[in-house]
Amino acid sequence: MGYYQRTLPPLWIGVAIALIAFIAIGIAEGGLGVLLPSIVSTYNLTPATVTLLFVSQISGYILAAFTSSLVSSRLGLARMLLIAAVVLTMALVIYATSPYWLFMVAAGSVLGLGIGLIDAGINTYIVQDSRSANMIGLLHAFYGIGALSGPTIATTLLSLGMNWRQVYWVLAGIVSLLIVSVLGAMISGYTPMTLRVSTSNTTALENLGRSLQNPVVMLTGLLLLVYVGIEACIGNWAYTVQSVARQTPELIAGYSVSAYWLGLTSGRFILGYFLQWVGAVGTISMSLSLLMIGLLAWWQLRDQWISLGLIGFALAAIFPATIWLIPQRLPDALVPAAVSFATSIASFGAAIIPTGAGWVASWAGLEIIPMLMLPLAFIMVGLHCWLVQHSLRGK
Repeated sequence: MGYYQRTLPPLWIGVAIALIAFIAIGIAEGGLGVLLPSIVSTYNLTPATVTLLFVSQISGYILAAFTSSLVSSRLGLARMLLIAAVVLTMALVIYATSPYWLFMVAAGSVLGLGIGLIDAGINTYIVQDSRSANMIGLLHAFYGIGALSGPTIATTLLSLGMNWRQVYWVLAGIVSLLIVSVLGAMISGYTPMTLRVSTSNTTALENLGRSLQNPVVMLTGLLLLVYVGIEACIGNWAYTVQSVARQTPELIAGYSVSAYWLGLTSGRFILGYFLQWVGAVGTISMSLSLLMIGLLAWWQLRDQWISLGLIGFALAAIFPATIWLIPQRLPDALVPAAVSFATSIASFGAAIIPTGAGWVASWAGLEIIPMLMLPLAFIMVGLHCWLVQHSLRGK
């Protein structure tokens, strides 16, 4: 860490790459919800069988969860991000070209790996650099920009007559800009992302092992898993619930999903204000209360879609504020492995919760999905309360 204090390379380069990376994974994840009915129709699927696309991502997320901190410590963040960006772009190209459903399912593992590595690597980079740690809200706001852009681009292109495969070609082209950005940093020798930095005398593998034995790390990962699962489930299924189950016009249904991501994005842009006003713990508590209200309205009030924007706004602070608290709850040496594990395992929720909701919906109907989100929100409340009361202060 002393290297950064002596030379202080330009902060904006690393921040710019981080923001581009989060836009990329936001676009990759956000566009699927609008395209899901078209994929179901193309391959003659059901709400249950289409969830194989979510399940297939699990192996990629798991691999990223247990290897991201190790790969970053050996190769440096830049090389890991380059690999992840190539992998993510390749997965989207396979989505766009696959003639067979099982090929597309297999590509989901590649997609999960790319997203998991980017998510863990960038979060670790931001919270470890004291000059940019306060930008965690802005970072996740740019994920929201990507997640907002994904369904907006998909809805607009579909309305112009493009098919879902052509839309994925467009999304792959946008995501590939991350490859160019990382290559530029590597060629220019931007040291904060190329150096392999060790924060302690122990190895990255030893720190990973110690982190996995810490209940704060495990329960933080579980909290983020449930959070990401809710966020992804609503993002993936809201369009289908609105357009198919509730007969909302397709254009309005598509842009209602955009309203969901707009709420999340706007909430993250003002996150810094709430962190200064009530602190990270208070911000998460307020967010969970607002989330309950929004989910109840989405479930009970069928003929409106404004609640989706409220839900997005309520979700906005939970993930970045939880990540921001990790360095305050753990010893410095455990932070990289803890952030990598927690963020990567959180991506696991993006697969299992939308998958579970799809299976239940195939039996009970799509209208069951809004109701399923409420007990998950209660689980987050319980985990948040435990972490507030039992977090280790190893500073």
